[in-house]
Amino acid sequence: MRAMEAKGKVEKFIVTLLLVLGGISVSLPFIWMILSSFKTEREVLQIPPTLFPQNPTFQNYLELFQSLNFDVYLRNTLIIVFCSMVGLLLNTMAGYGFGKFEFRGKEIWFMVVLVTMMLPGQITMIPTYLILNEMSLTNTMTGIVLPGLIVAFNIFLIRQFMVTVPDDLIEAARLDGAGEIYIFFKLIIPLAKPILSVQVILTFIASWNSFLWPLIIASDQRLYTLSVGLSLLQDQYATNYGLQMAGSAIMVIPILIIFMIFQKYLVEGFNVSGIK
Repeated sequence: MRAMEAKGKVEKFIVTLLLVLGGISVSLPFIWMILSSFKTEREVLQIPPTLFPQNPTFQNYLELFQSLNFDVYLRNTLIIVFCSMVGLLLNTMAGYGFGKFEFRGKEIWFMVVLVTMMLPGQITMIPTYLILNEMSLTNTMTGIVLPGLIVAFNIFLIRQFMVTVPDDLIEAARLDGAGEIYIFFKLIIPLAKPILSVQVILTFIASWNSFLWPLIIASDQRLYTLSVGLSLLQDQYATNYGLQMAGSAIMVIPILIIFMIFQKYLVEGFNVSGIK
């Protein structure tokens, strides 16, 4: 018995050690990026390299926002994120409608949603650009955010969750005199919190990292996003690694914060939606 307990402790120690080493190896590039963003240009290129900055400085971040228009890129990115969250609300309403209401052509329209989900985004970019061009929305913020308001995958995922919500629960709320808007915001939204948390993370990452579409639709640098600005930074300051690390940190840290806020719902949301 003692031999089995000792063997179990050894195995647990080995597994813990492997997990710690794996975590360190995975997080080391990220830690190096953050620490390097506080180094001077000379120290970043120093041989042998240093892990911690000898003379920490915020100059790289100040230069990004004072000289390289990253404040404009950040504002544009935040606008896209906000509009994407509004789009997520619209997608949730559409998924709720497909899951809990009966109307003419419901199955046909849902098949159309599934078909559009199967098409690669690159296929629809040219037709979308031509449509927006006819509407005089190219090189505008409206043209950037409009195509991303409705996402077929979000509608599909929400619909799959809504079919698991008991109809009796909604009928009981209606018998109590609750209106449809009240039911949606006070009953459905709280019930859908796990799957919505997953959608918030995925939507935030997609909108925060938006690169190709803003680059295509906008020719004015005042409409560029952080991803486009970071690409320009790598082209113009290819040897200034401290500046590049600061720009990369600005791109990565908000995603980590959002993930940490909603991570407790992530696994639960995927399990509920049937995605493994």
